[in-house]
This record gives sequence, structure tokens and C-alpha cells, in this order.
Amino acid sequence: MSYCVHCGVELDATAASCPLCATPVHDPKSPRDTTSPPPYPTRSSTVELPGKGELALLLTVILCAVAAACGLLNVFLKPGRLWSLYVIGALLTVWFWLILPIFLPKLHRAAKVLLDGAAVALYLFLISVDLNGRDWYLGLALPIVLAETAVVLAMAVYLPRHSILTTITVLIGGCALSCLFVELFVDLWLTGRWQPLWSLVVTAACGAVMAVLIVVRRVPGLRAWTRRQFHL
Repeated sequence: MSYCVHCGVELDATAASCPLCATPVHDPKSPRDTTSPPPYPTRSSTVELPGKGELALLLTVILCAVAAACGLLNVFLKPGRLWSLYVIGALLTVWFWLILPIFLPKLHRAAKVLLDGAAVALYLFLISVDLNGRDWYLGLALPIVLAETAVVLAMAVYLPRHSILTTITVLIGGCALSCLFVELFVDLWLTGRWQPLWSLVVTAACGAVMAVLIVVRRVPGLRAWTRRQFHL
């Protein structure tokens, strides 16, 4: 039995160097055993990480298991309400938003926006089933979801071909348009006519910012200065 002269760790008879501090082993009275296998691997390796598809499959199974468990609990406990629909709808939305793009990495952004909008519409529908809210779903929730999906879809199709300044301008315009749609459908649902108020304030503020960005985008000197100052 021998020990490292540097750190004092016990050395195996097959060791050519200290496994702790890598000090070479020189023991004339006890030559190194070159025939026995070493007590530890001589070659390091890494564990292969799972692929994105495998990880997505695992997350899908977990979400399905949670949804099934909530559904079964709702059926057997019979609380008088379909509370499991809230959980199932949320899990479906998460799957469409985060996991489906992993399974379909080449999915066009327009198709992804449509699927995301459909997931939100389905979630609200499940809520309306529990609350017996078919009227507010068809008259308020669904029109808002369709309008907002159309706005996001238009931006998803238009934006990839333009610069950062144009992208920011379009995003601000889309925000203003979304607010107008929300107040429009809320007013129609509550009073039967459109009485724009807060959405006009948001639109005016967004319009002012958009005007400044358009001027900056059109003037080469301002555009270059803005990109340099804000690292665009």
C-alpha cells in the first residue's frame, strides 16, 4: 500500500499518477501493476442529453396525466361544478403555446398564431360550459379573441420583412388597434352601441409615438443616430 507524496491520498497498485492531484507515482520498491484493471474508469464521458422531441413528449405525457387526474377527481368527487375544465383548458393552452412548436419546429408563424388563438377560444369555451355562459362567450369573448388573433396574425405576416424601428412602430399600432377592438365589443355587449373612451386615449398616445418613429425611420441621419444610441 502506498500513498501520494504530495496530498497523502491512498494509491492503487495500478495508478501511474495520483487521482486527486495528478502527482506522478515513483515507488522503486513497489513497481506499478500494469496487468490488473484500474479501480476507476480511465476515460471520462458525458451523459447524452435528451432531444427536444423527447422532452416535448415527456411534457405532453405530464400535462395529459394532470388533466386526466383532475377530470377523474371532478367526476368522482362530484362537487357540483366542472372545475376540472379550468385546469384542462389551461393545460391545453400551454401545450399549444409551448410544446406544439417543439414537435413542429418548421410550423409557419401564421399557423402558430391561428393555433394559439384557437387554444384561447377553446379555453374560454370550457369556462363558459361550467358557467353556463354561452351568451357572453358568443357575444363578447369569441369576437374579442377573433379580432385579437387577426391583429396578431397581420403583424406576424408583415413584421419579419422589416427593420427593428418598423417592427416597433407596427407593434405599437397593433396595441392601439387591439384596445379599440376590446372597447368596441365590450360596449356592444353592454350597451348595444360603441362609445369609445379609454381606447381613444391609448390610440392617441400610440399615434404620437408612431409619428415620431415614422419621422425617425424616414430621416437617414435620425435613423442612424437612433440605432447608434439604442443599439438597434
